[in-house]
Parts: sequence; structure tokens; C-alpha cells
Amino acid sequence: MATVSKHSPGLWHISLPFQGEPEVIGTYVLAGKDEIALIDPGPETTIEALLASLQEAEFNPQTITHILLTHIHLDHAGGVGTLLHHMPNAKVYVYSKGAPHLKDPTKLITSASRVYKERMQELWGNVEAVPAANIQTIDGGDILNVAGRRLEVHYTPGHASHHVVFYDVHAGELFAGDAAGVHLPGIDYVRPPTPPPDVDIEAWSATIDLLKKLRPDVLYLAHFGPVRNTIPYLERFRAQLFAWGDIVLEALQAGKNEEEIIQILIDKTEPELKRKGADAEAFKRYDLATNYPMTAQGYIRYWQKKHPERLS
Repeated sequence: MATVSKHSPGLWHISLPFQGEPEVIGTYVLAGKDEIALIDPGPETTIEALLASLQEAEFNPQTITHILLTHIHLDHAGGVGTLLHHMPNAKVYVYSKGAPHLKDPTKLITSASRVYKERMQELWGNVEAVPAANIQTIDGGDILNVAGRRLEVHYTPGHASHHVVFYDVHAGELFAGDAAGVHLPGIDYVRPPTPPPDVDIEAWSATIDLLKKLRPDVLYLAHFGPVRNTIPYLERFRAQLFAWGDIVLEALQAGKNEEEIIQILIDKTEPELKRKGADAEAFKRYDLATNYPMTAQGYIRYWQKKHPERLS
């Protein structure tokens, strides 16, 4: 069963059980001034839990007015088309570059299938098209007045070319999606989520600079929950992003194949996670949030696409 927690006035966080594990995928709920917004409502496989949790928190799904997407990856937005059957009046706010893939998810599904292969249905369920009438495109620099909040939209590429964050300056709360990495509760460890096809380390580093400049009091991560002491955390994340990239580059330069690179990543990074106190359950949850094959594929594509000269 999903769990609901209240973080601040008008802000709730729902932990959606993903493959039987809590605190891997979550949805934020904003409520105020007769409006209710969901941020990154998750895949189709967690919809029943989401609807039940909304009812538990005394929100009627039929009254949801806004769905805000940081980006269109399936763990964040795969269930939106199906969810709209329960929330027919909700407007879906998505970065302009991602909107076409909500209207027609064919390419998105094809891309994800290369990573998840036979596990697509098990992990993400059905991916329904979102009706054009429900879609509202947004761009960096936009201001959204939603649920009694003034949310700044900032374009934040690196993890994905269609990624934005939502920043409530007055509350100091920044809804970061995947732009600030993966940091699961109970383990002081940050891991870079680097899925193909458009990971860009330079763009991501610039995004981290932007997030630092905004100086939020708290980062609300998609995976998973709040992170405070934000500036040191973002620098730790940047260091990890570059370090993992260097591991993959060195392996490519040594002529290693994808399977070998995956094992090298595991061998070089899991000892640190163990030192942080991770047990088998924590390893499983981190792998559900951002698995090693996806990580390796993202970095490999980055080096081949952005810096082929460094592979010789």
C-alpha cells in the first residue's frame, strides 16, 4: 500500500509501491485555492496505489486540476494517459519538446524497450496516448500559478533533453525530478540516473550550476523525497556524475563491451554503497530507481555521440 506524508502546508508526498518496494517512485501533491496538482504521477503499474492514496488523503481524483511533468520518462509520466480516465479535467503541463511523445508515445515506447526489453509490461504497464486537448506545453522561464503557488519553470537538460524543474521561490521548495540524482531514504548516497538516449554531462553540469544559483532550501527528488543542505549535496552529485562517466570512458578506451562495462561499474561503485550501510534491500531499491544496464548504456551513448574523439 502506498503511504502519504505531509511535508509542508499544501504539500503531500505519496510513496508508490514499485515492484513491491516503497520509497523508490513517488508523486508530489500540491493543494490550495480549490486546485490540486500532481507532480510526476508515475507509471501505469502504480495507478491503483496512487488513486487509493489520494482517497486516503481525502483528495477526490475527479477533482485533480493539474498534472505537472518534470519529463516524460515512463517512471514519471507513463501512466498519465490512463490516469486521465480518472481525472478527465486535469491539464497536463509538459515541456514543449516532450509534448509530441505524450500525444503519440510510439517512439518513447520503442526507446524504452531497448533498455527494459521483456520487462516493459511488468515495470511500466500500458502507455496510453494523452489527448491533445489535455496537454499544455511549457518552457523554461514560464510562471505557473497552481494550487496557490507561484512556480517557476526552469529548463534543466542533462538527464533528458525534455526535463524541467518547478521552483516555488517563496517556499524555497524545488521539485527536481531526476535533475538532482537519486538519493533514497536511509542511505547517504547519491547515484546518477543516466538513461539513453540523450544524457549530456556538460549540460547536466550547467543544470547543477543553475540549481545551486537558485539556492533552494529543499530539493524534492522523484527518487526519493526531500534533500536539504542542498548546495553540498549538489556538488556531491556532480562529482559522482563525472566519476561514473570517467569509469565508462576508461572501459571504452580499453575496448570493453557493454556487459563488461556494467560489471566494472558494479565492482567500482557497490563497495561505497556498502560502506554507507546498504543492505540487500537497499541495493534492490537503488537498482529499481536506476539500474546498471541503463546507466552504462546512457554513458556509452554519451561518449559515442558527444566525444567520439576520446574513444580512440
